[in-house]
Amino acid sequence: MKTAISIDEKLLREADEAARRMGLSRRRLFALAIVEFLQRQRLNKVYANGLGPAEKRLLKKMKFKVARIVKESWWAKSVRDK
Repeated sequence: MKTAISIDEKLLREADEAARRMGLSRRRLFALAIVEFLQRQRLNKVYANGLGPAEKRLLKKMKFKVARIVKESWWAKSVRDK
């Protein structure tokens, strides 16, 4: 479907240059930009409600594991350096 939009001249030049560097048509660049924008909006909506119970449990486990790895790495380094 065709549509007409008004875009600042400088922004249009930047978009044309980006499309050229990427080997895309201007039309394809705009389509990709809109898809990415809409995906981000959906993600923002999903995460706006915060983490659910399952995500909170998983995050807690991940933090524990990272802390353990860091502690073990620090301990191993301190033993090697003695």
